[in-house]
Amino acid sequence: MSSSRFVITVIGIDRVGIVAGITAVMATHNVNIVDISQTIMQGLFTMIMLAEITDENFDLSAFQNSMTDEGRKFGVEVKVQHEDAFTCMHRI
Repeated sequence: MSSSRFVITVIGIDRVGIVAGITAVMATHNVNIVDISQTIMQGLFTMIMLAEITDENFDLSAFQNSMTDEGRKFGVEVKVQHEDAFTCMHRI
């Protein structure tokens, strides 16, 4: 079974439950966290995750929509990008 990796970023004003809400959506879609970094800078919540899926029938669009919807509940912006696209966009 092949795998695909994604970079997930979450940014917004800190509130209780952001991590729990975002990771619950990930679990629902069987998305595994490979690496995670999270910090709060003067009330600004930032999190970046490297995530992986192994399901060949994974519906990326449905996952992105679910993550966006969950982010709206907490007033944060959530972006899900395939690792290759993220790497190309941020290569100097």
